[in-house]
Amino acid sequence: MQLPEGKKIYFISDFHLGVPDKASSLEREKKIVRWLDVIKKDAAILYLMGDVFDYWFEYKHAVPKGYVRLLGKLAELSDSGVEMHYFTGNHDMWVFDYFPEEIGLQLHREPIQKEYNHKKFFLGHGDGLGPGDHGYKFLKKVFANRISQWLFARLHPNAGISLMRYFSKKSRIATGNDDAQFLGDDKEWLVIHSKEILQKEHFDYFIFGHRHLPLDIKLNDKSRYINLGEWINHFMYAEFDGVNIHLKKFEE
Repeated sequence: MQLPEGKKIYFISDFHLGVPDKASSLEREKKIVRWLDVIKKDAAILYLMGDVFDYWFEYKHAVPKGYVRLLGKLAELSDSGVEMHYFTGNHDMWVFDYFPEEIGLQLHREPIQKEYNHKKFFLGHGDGLGPGDHGYKFLKKVFANRISQWLFARLHPNAGISLMRYFSKKSRIATGNDDAQFLGDDKEWLVIHSKEILQKEHFDYFIFGHRHLPLDIKLNDKSRYINLGEWINHFMYAEFDGVNIHLKKFEE
């Protein structure tokens, strides 16, 4: 795909709306909406790279209440012609058909490959990729299992959503662990995963969320690994203008 003149692609991740408390989550949601207002003038495509919500489960006729400002703004951008993609993360993997039907975004549960202006992109949330983290990889299989989802859906929404909220408050993002320390190229799982892919196929950019630490790492002379960080401490996003990609902080 060739981007129209003056248009851009935006990548953003890990809002974790819902934590650590209602007031700060609402203020963060308003800030995200202000960012969306800024980019809407030149956005051709928007990628939401996962963990938009810190907990989420869609029942057939019920979803967690709240977040109307964000959902309304996303619907507005979609209606104006902005192409939207949503990657499920480890906190919102139980997103099903609500957002595709109501907003018109494209839902992705696994990494995808895209090419824009002759640049190749490898895109994903990042959870469960690379070596290690075997405990989570097992849990992900359990949570992604349709029988597990069916059983959870048997809970009344009041009980199910309350249970998710309880476990959410124990998550690393809610308890203040912002993953501030860079582990080094040889220990960052997503860096290792990207380098392994490069041995088989070239990509100009690997873009992920999940890590919670903004990173822009040169993998070789032609490839870069970018992690988008999160929106509790960092407020970062990536912008592709058709020629170059930049990791930026939203400054109001």
